[in-house]
Amino acid sequence: MTTSKILTLVSCTALLPGGAWAAVHSEANKPNILIILADDLGLGDLSCQYSTDMRTPNIDSLFTGGVRLDSFYANSSVSSPSRAGLMTGCYPDMVGVPGVIRGDGDGSWGYLLPGCVTLPDMMRKAGYNTAHIGKWNLGLESPNLPNERGFDLYHGFLGDMMDDYYTHLRKGSNYMRLNDQTINPQGHATELFTDWAVEYIDHQAGQKAPFFLYLAYNAPHYPVQPPAEWEQKVRERENGISQMRGKYVALIEHMDYNIGKVIDALRRSKQLENTLVIFTSDNGGYRPSEANNGPTRGFKGDMFEGGIHVPCAVYWKGTLAPVRYDNLVMMSDIFPTLCELTGVKMEHPVDGISVLPLLRSGSQVTDDRYVFWMRREHGAFCGLTQEAARYKEYKLVHNTPFEPMLFFDLKTDPREADPLKPEGNVYDDLRKNFINHINRSGAIPWQKMDDHQ
Repeated sequence: MTTSKILTLVSCTALLPGGAWAAVHSEANKPNILIILADDLGLGDLSCQYSTDMRTPNIDSLFTGGVRLDSFYANSSVSSPSRAGLMTGCYPDMVGVPGVIRGDGDGSWGYLLPGCVTLPDMMRKAGYNTAHIGKWNLGLESPNLPNERGFDLYHGFLGDMMDDYYTHLRKGSNYMRLNDQTINPQGHATELFTDWAVEYIDHQAGQKAPFFLYLAYNAPHYPVQPPAEWEQKVRERENGISQMRGKYVALIEHMDYNIGKVIDALRRSKQLENTLVIFTSDNGGYRPSEANNGPTRGFKGDMFEGGIHVPCAVYWKGTLAPVRYDNLVMMSDIFPTLCELTGVKMEHPVDGISVLPLLRSGSQVTDDRYVFWMRREHGAFCGLTQEAARYKEYKLVHNTPFEPMLFFDLKTDPREADPLKPEGNVYDDLRKNFINHINRSGAIPWQKMDDHQ
């Protein structure tokens, strides 16, 4: 895993006809950027991945027509921390978000540091119009609302999850917003977010500045609630599918159809060839939803591979050739990668690395570094944490606060079924760096100070 492994016969030298990479920093050549984030989508729950009962042609086209990252990892096993990693390029616990931010104060474990720099902040510096449509989950109040963290436009849902895809309420509270205004739109959340994204793309077609659009769906997060006609189509096609799995497949296929509408909007407005599209998920699939996490152990909420190893594709029509890599890439790597792509200088440290050389030529070592995951939770965790750490193919897993730490070689044991003895130089170095990370992150406040007075 120290070198990139090209899994198709397509040569990366065909990436950018006409030297587009060299010219991308000029204002006229900066691409639009669209990040599409699914919520709890399992590694296997696409028909181009490991699913045999799923039909996702629109998402599949991003994977088969772009760069498929087969060893891509979310920054946590749950929502808010991964989103913090995406938005800051840092480990979530280093920016105050070790757990899920919820409206219930007793169950909320994070507060995005007011001083941290966000990805939309950087895109603004690069000359982009910035918009976030969909699920935020990084703060329910000032100063951590989307418009205060770098987005010119916010149209979506502030909270952690919806109790109903049609009422959009969470424990009776309405977190739907248009910028700072509370709204009460009618319709399925997936369709609403899609319609708003299409409207934004159409509007941006007439603008001189490129756009940065972060489109974050709630689907397929629980409750598994597809439109009835979509569920019926699945049941007619998939004989014997379980009640829950049928709903879950339908919810994802419904999202896929709507993502197709977003891509069609780019094509119709003649912006597709100048738009870099990144598709991924915030964490692994949820066990009660009967998600498919492919050939991995665990589910959402686990630090085993099934909780953090997620699908990812980077698509840029006419610029990125179809290719597959198994290089280790983290969600927090997106931040420095987009900064380098757009030519905006980072004047602050981040934990992620730019993987632009990987996208550009395929020649980049990305696993010669220590990477860390951490999640704090209430309930059975009693406010304690679960963690994982990795160097190259070696991984430490502390899946709950009350279990022993396990040591794995993912190269020989990708299913994490046979722990190694906790000994040797590799184990000692990984453990030492893991302890150092815990030491550093322990100094970061993760709740508002007045919560503890």
